[in-house]
Amino acid sequence: MQSCESSGDSADDPLSRGLRRRGQPRVVVIGAGLAGLAAAKALLEQGFTDVTVLEASSCIGGRVQSVKLGHATFELGATWIHGSHGNPIYHLAEANGLLEETTDGERSVGRISLYSKNGVACYLTNRGRRIPKDVVEEFSDLYNEVYNLTQEFFRHGKPVNAESQNSVGVFTREEVRNRIRDDPEDPEATKRLKLAMIQQYLKVESCESSSHSMDEVSLSAFGEWTEIPGAHHIIPSGFMRVVELLAEGIPAHVIQLGKPVRCVHWDQASARPRGPEIEPRGEGDHNLDAGEGGQGGEEPRGDGRDEDKQWPVLVECEDCEVILADHVIVTVSLGVLKRQYTSFFRPGLPAEKVAAIHRLGIGTTDKIFLEFEEPFWGPECNSLQFVWEDEAESRTLTYPPELWYRKICGFDVLYPPERYGHVLSGWICGEEALVMEKCDDEAVAEICTEMLRQFTGNPNIPKPRRILRSAWGSNPYFRGSYSYTQTGSLAAFLAPPPSLPRPLAQPMQVLFSGEATHRKYYSTTHGALLSGQREAARLIEMYRDLFQQGT
Repeated sequence: MQSCESSGDSADDPLSRGLRRRGQPRVVVIGAGLAGLAAAKALLEQGFTDVTVLEASSCIGGRVQSVKLGHATFELGATWIHGSHGNPIYHLAEANGLLEETTDGERSVGRISLYSKNGVACYLTNRGRRIPKDVVEEFSDLYNEVYNLTQEFFRHGKPVNAESQNSVGVFTREEVRNRIRDDPEDPEATKRLKLAMIQQYLKVESCESSSHSMDEVSLSAFGEWTEIPGAHHIIPSGFMRVVELLAEGIPAHVIQLGKPVRCVHWDQASARPRGPEIEPRGEGDHNLDAGEGGQGGEEPRGDGRDEDKQWPVLVECEDCEVILADHVIVTVSLGVLKRQYTSFFRPGLPAEKVAAIHRLGIGTTDKIFLEFEEPFWGPECNSLQFVWEDEAESRTLTYPPELWYRKICGFDVLYPPERYGHVLSGWICGEEALVMEKCDDEAVAEICTEMLRQFTGNPNIPKPRRILRSAWGSNPYFRGSYSYTQTGSLAAFLAPPPSLPRPLAQPMQVLFSGEATHRKYYSTTHGALLSGQREAARLIEMYRDLFQQGT
């Protein structure tokens, strides 16, 4: 597995000599999340000096967003280091002392379910009843058996039958439902509770997958996601500390914040953006070529080489600046690509890239933090899980906008209270999360309080003193939380650089990285980091081979 460390190649190897003697290739990285920072760092460590990172927002980190409130740090984005053995995120955190204050409750071995801590999950129904512990355990064992079956289709090449519609949700719901109904020992009332619990578990699974519904997740590809062995960890000081460590050593001038990109013009035949192929877009007449007297654009940025060299890539920014480059590494989220790929690339991407963007899935998973003056839950309770009894026969996880709150699967208790205070973390995903994002804090806090009162049967639960929530779906720089294998998706297609229409053109002009491009570790922070290192390695190896041939 790749790591965050430099390879330590000698300064006299063909790559180093070539970079010194034959000139530096110019690389533009779009996005300063984990993937973009990892790519830039890897290139700089190998002697590439002409590297620029363009970040649309005002801060680095991408979908890592740690918010400090009082003495506690809350994660609106990435929360867990998933696995430890060979995980570059874990090794970076551990080597720098970020896990020294991680408690046993923030360290989980085995499959986690959002937050997983010591204590008991309290499964509550909308009638204010707590489901007996033995019923929960029986259902959990049954569900996990079926979950393990969903992994076999990819890992063992097991054929998918037509009834499942190649859907994790459809297969799981029907398999669990049939087993419950066929159990001769359970009374009908218990069977009804277990049938209702199916939907709750699928809501949790949907939040984990960041899909609108598990019905949209590919059964045949579900097992391709690979779990790194070892415990999962929370970083008490905030996941942003990993981002800051990764950014150390990257010169300040390399990263430009507040620099959104409008379009990547690739496979260009001239050094200046002129002609109908790349005529400027946007409001007003933004002429990108200042040399022609345009007032809306700026002179393409570069050095003395710009006048003579034919640059294959021109990166057009929203502020009308044009940056000339040999290569661009695109790390924007799949959500942004889905919305903007037709206007973001000129010429358009090849058909196989467009197909990959369409087939891969990305959804929204949001968190809702509620802080209370005092806990109304018992000291043994680690979560409050919501089970709607009237959903025992339901076959859908889609709700009308006015019932968006039904998609909230439950609230986890943040431990230890000495660090976080008395805080619950709620989870919601899919289209209903987008509806939630449009509501104001007061409305969301009121609805969540009413739900807590209803499911606990305690009408005296006060409103929270404070609310904090994410809004990944409506953020124009992300348009979602992370990717999943959508029914019909082929995850590997997005990563390789697109082929060029002209055989003698500069190779590897446009490269893609980010969590959605990793075949095995999509949706994770280590997948994002490794994908950035992967694309940097493509360029490093290409130039090493090129300079080797020239010696």
